Amino acid sequence: MTDTADPASRLPAAVLWDMDGTLLDSEPIWDIAMADLATRHGIVMTRELRESTLGNSLPDALAKVHDAAGLSADERDPVADGRWTVDRVNELFAEDLPWRPGAREALELVADAGIPMVLVTNTVRELTEVALETIGRDRFAATVCGDEVAVGKPAPDPYLRAAELLGFSTAECLAVEDSPTGAQAASSAGCPTLVVESAAPVERGPLRVFRQSLVGLGLDDVTEAWTGGLAHIATCQNEES
Repeated sequence: MTDTADPASRLPAAVLWDMDGTLLDSEPIWDIAMADLATRHGIVMTRELRESTLGNSLPDALAKVHDAAGLSADERDPVADGRWTVDRVNELFAEDLPWRPGAREALELVADAGIPMVLVTNTVRELTEVALETIGRDRFAATVCGDEVAVGKPAPDPYLRAAELLGFSTAECLAVEDSPTGAQAASSAGCPTLVVESAAPVERGPLRVFRQSLVGLGLDDVTEAWTGGLAHIATCQNEES
């Protein structure tokens, strides 16, 4: 494990990457699919509704659309709507799945430094496997998908699972996120987090360091984001003791 006694000279034990909106510019694809889903239920996908679903697990996103459409319990079919949404996103992924600016280079930077990486996404495994054809599954020591944990983001479960798979504490890892939902999950898990906002603003927080994009990311930036979070954790521990 990484020695956190002198964090200023250390890198995190692992980097835990979000996928949609962080590594891949896939949120516009989800915009289309979610708008189409809303149309299926006779409503318009407003900006507010779409922002509320950013980074959500599929069941949570479906529930918000169903709520907005005023569907009763008997009128809701999350299994059928989930299948329809996955199929629609699959179609769109096949057309184009672009990288976020600087993301490919950031992955290479971390890999070249010998830091293990885990992909931590609320996206279901079926779609993640399609996306990994673009990202490269061999880059990651493991992947954690939204349909493989008891509760997806914003709950901490995906990040707790990722750290567990590598044998590290969450404090030893750095999460990289773009959305309020993902940042909340990482913070709740106790992960120092590098936030690169994309489609929606993320609240400032003590475990979070913000950056405009991944373009030009260096190892010093990785260290700064991680140690900044560790400093807050250490302060909290001192206050409790």
